[in-house]
Amino acid sequence: MTQKQKKLLFNKYFLPITILLVLLAGFFIYASKVDARIFVLLVFLQIVSLPFLIYFRSFLENEFTSIKLKKEEYFEQVNLLSLDIEKENLAQHSLFERIEAYSKLKSLAEKLSLCSSCAEAAGILTERTDELFGRHDATTILYLFHPKTGQLGLVAAMKSGVKADIRHKKGDAFDHWIIKNLKSLLIENIKNDFRFDAEKSALQEEERLKSSLIAVPLTVGNKVLGILRVDSPDENRFAVDDLRFLSRIADLGAVALESSQLYEHIQDLAIKDSLTGLYLRRYLMDRLIEELPRQLRRKKDLSFLMMDLDHFKDYNDRFGHVAGDIVLRKLSEILDKNFKKPGNIICRYGGEEFAVMLPDCSKEEAHQLAEDFRKDVERTEVVLRREKTSVTISVGIASFPLEAQIKEELIHKADQALYQAKRKGRNRVC
Repeated sequence: MTQKQKKLLFNKYFLPITILLVLLAGFFIYASKVDARIFVLLVFLQIVSLPFLIYFRSFLENEFTSIKLKKEEYFEQVNLLSLDIEKENLAQHSLFERIEAYSKLKSLAEKLSLCSSCAEAAGILTERTDELFGRHDATTILYLFHPKTGQLGLVAAMKSGVKADIRHKKGDAFDHWIIKNLKSLLIENIKNDFRFDAEKSALQEEERLKSSLIAVPLTVGNKVLGILRVDSPDENRFAVDDLRFLSRIADLGAVALESSQLYEHIQDLAIKDSLTGLYLRRYLMDRLIEELPRQLRRKKDLSFLMMDLDHFKDYNDRFGHVAGDIVLRKLSEILDKNFKKPGNIICRYGGEEFAVMLPDCSKEEAHQLAEDFRKDVERTEVVLRREKTSVTISVGIASFPLEAQIKEELIHKADQALYQAKRKGRNRVC
């Protein structure tokens, strides 16, 4: 009972008790000085007042009990109100977190929408995911399927804003599970997850510790582009809300990656040959216009190769045009292998003709490269209709600025050298 409640109860019953005590004291004084028979009356009054006092005591106990119950109800209401306030605060905090998260998603969507290449989109996606989940030494990993080979490969990995070294370049057991089931994955504690018992021994051998992870497939419609994953060395690091948020990031990233891939494909169609994957003649001409003045300023040589398959028409007539396409694709692979130095431009000039631009390359160096390439073509076998076949190639070389001063003259000189190789018996470099 509080002091205030005690004070109210005291004020309520103080006056009647005081009056009773005063009357009893008056009777006692009167009886002692005037008439002793008054003591008999006092005894009678005490006997009569005894039930009243018992009743009064019981009444006070009931009042105390009632006040105690009201006090308990009051504290119960206080506790309930405190719980409601705590729930409201949590809901408010959760709302603020969601607003902040969606604000970050909006910023991510804006950045991804400006990407024009797959590499740029992958970099931004990995970097932003690492910023959002990269606390407590978490690692963000992005795997994508190669557009040509179809194999899953590591594209980017970050840990606390720094590039991370990942051992499994083609994904581990968790990534393979996601691709197989096409489902998101949340593991609070890898040690307690029975789904990966067979792989735990191999996982323990890794230098990079991971105890919990979240991962989602990057999908657009029915097309699977790759996997976005975040793992941590701490147990119980991630919850269902984290997986949902990562799924929203993955949705934005998948759309951006597909758009970037389509944009790059359209660009390739504009400047690359669809059969061989080599640059088109138009692109080579544009690059020559840029490169020739640059070579003059730097006082460097540029070599230009024109090449043509020998007797390719007879080859087509014998085996068919489909076989001819196979040979052209094979030749493009050999070209790429022999002239893969950065800055070199390899193009399909037209039909069975090819051209190569070699910046910072003298005619002597170009002649050696062309000769190595010619020998590589000559010893390459192509099996068609269960028959081993081979082709040869003739190459003409011209050098800038030694033999030509402008683009047209350079091409004409290389073309003349090619026809000279043809007249001398083919399968040679001139």
